Amino acid sequence: MAKEKRSNKWTFLLYKESAPENYLEILESMHIPFILSPWHDKDVNKETGEFKKAHKHGALFFETLKSYSQVSELLTSNLNTPAHVEVVMSPKGMYDYFTHAEDPEKTLYDINDIESGYGFDLEKFLISNNNDKFLSLIIDIIEEYNFTEFNNLVRYARKENLMLLDLIMNKTYFFAKYLDSKRHSRREEEEMNE
Repeated sequence: MAKEKRSNKWTFLLYKESAPENYLEILESMHIPFILSPWHDKDVNKETGEFKKAHKHGALFFETLKSYSQVSELLTSNLNTPAHVEVVMSPKGMYDYFTHAEDPEKTLYDINDIESGYGFDLEKFLISNNNDKFLSLIIDIIEEYNFTEFNNLVRYARKENLMLLDLIMNKTYFFAKYLDSKRHSRREEEEMNE
């Protein structure tokens, strides 16, 4: 019964030794948005102390609900993956697992090695699952360039880093208030120095 659970987000494993060399082309030809972790080639088996087989964690994002057996068959026949697939319960948890971001005992993997395709919005995914880092980056930019006006921040992001523009738009209230308080603090300092 559980194996016929339906979802539009499924995760899977892809082993380097059995994956087709053109796995990215195959995924693209399936016409399903996808994301893949970096190659996990430094994971250690706690029981044996040996390296685990190199693998990628992947996820498919379907437009409609698919069953366990539908997804399992699709992946095993096209990519030679293990038959076991799982429903993605948390995209944030999946992101953390892809990079081991929240597990200091495991090898950290570089987010720049994450692969995606067929329309998967990787930048939006990275920002939404790494929000704190990008919020801090935007605050650092505001301080570095001494921005006090929201429009200056938007123009900067539009010109220099479109990935940040989406976050700024989604957090307009926060950044507008932050810039207002910065401008107000500057005025107070100027009045005190007069």
